[in-house]
Amino acid sequence: MHGTIESAAKLDALRERASSLPLERFDPGDPELFRTDTFWPYFDRLRREDPVHYCKDSMFGPYWSVTRYNDIMEIETNHSVFSSASSLGGITIRDIDPDLRRESFISMDPPRHAAQRKTVAPMFTPTHLDNLALNIRERSAECLDNLPRGEVFDWVDRVSIELTTQMLAVLFDFPWDDRRKLTRWSDIATTIPGPDGLVATEDERQAELTECAGYFARLWKERIAQPPKSDLLSMMAHGAATRDMDAKNFLGNLVLLIVGGNDTTRNTMSGSLHALSQHPEQYRKLRENPALLDSFVPEVIRWQTPLAHMRRTALADFEFRGKQIRKGDKVVMWYVSGNRDAEAIEKPYDFIIDRARPRTHLSFGFGIHRCVGLRLAELQLKIIWEEILRRFDHIDVVGEPKRVYSSFVKGLETLPVKIAA
Repeated sequence: MHGTIESAAKLDALRERASSLPLERFDPGDPELFRTDTFWPYFDRLRREDPVHYCKDSMFGPYWSVTRYNDIMEIETNHSVFSSASSLGGITIRDIDPDLRRESFISMDPPRHAAQRKTVAPMFTPTHLDNLALNIRERSAECLDNLPRGEVFDWVDRVSIELTTQMLAVLFDFPWDDRRKLTRWSDIATTIPGPDGLVATEDERQAELTECAGYFARLWKERIAQPPKSDLLSMMAHGAATRDMDAKNFLGNLVLLIVGGNDTTRNTMSGSLHALSQHPEQYRKLRENPALLDSFVPEVIRWQTPLAHMRRTALADFEFRGKQIRKGDKVVMWYVSGNRDAEAIEKPYDFIIDRARPRTHLSFGFGIHRCVGLRLAELQLKIIWEEILRRFDHIDVVGEPKRVYSSFVKGLETLPVKIAA
């Protein structure tokens, strides 16, 4: 079954629409498909019939979709032809006004990318992760012990957001009482302005990001005046490749680290409970054998795919799988599709917590841009589930989640749950 699609009738209707719509009218980047969780049959058909697909008209302009696992890896590693540079549009399907583009190390090409990424890499070494694990476990235990019993509450807010925001505050050594600002800025960075969005206009979005930059600028001055410490802001303030960043590069890297530290873990933390609620046999298997957490964690990261895509821009004309991509074309690598590609992953639509090769997935990207904090994300998920299994026989999901209106962030806004009294 396709995860969150409830009935066979609904699934059949989706498949019928996806099978009857002409391919030239396919727009898999439509955020509404992700808000309603109805995109799956479209990617299934594209992988079968048109794995390198051109959409000539969408709310984001024309773009290519690359939908198969191995093709995505090939595009991702061909830096001479496919660029991540923010000056060309960056890493998401949505184009930003050139005056508002902010460079970060994920939106740089080699060799500049490596120097800035290297500055923050020490945060994620095994030794440092061992130290962080103690903090993660303590805060996870406290969060879980304070959850209500016998009443419905929102798992996303009380657990997923709270724990990831606490972790971000630790990583940045950010003022503790203001930590929810980090969640807000992460959401603002990726939201699509509109009447039903977090902000109505792009101007409002930019105003909040300017607030983020100003807040961090004050912290930056403090870090520069202090000896080097082991938080991300101090690492950048004292790093040779980052200490002289201009204002746009500074905010770009901040947003990258905030979104990276927030969305992957937060949405997988929510998605993990939702997935287990839909697959009670897997939940039972996990309760009976908590050692399966080592394979459960990467499997749920694949299953959720918290960032649905990454984008590149063609630097030159290039023929790929028989299609002629032109210089300047936008090329979208759909991780969410590659993670359901049966040619690369056995039974990709099955949620299998003891999967033989659970790390065969694209959720963290591939190659030089692979998520720098992936081991920390896995560690957080493993620890929270270790603590959950110690405390609760079962956590019941009692309603459908509300999903994010985005074809970039694939997340849950709310998830109503109940723990027995």
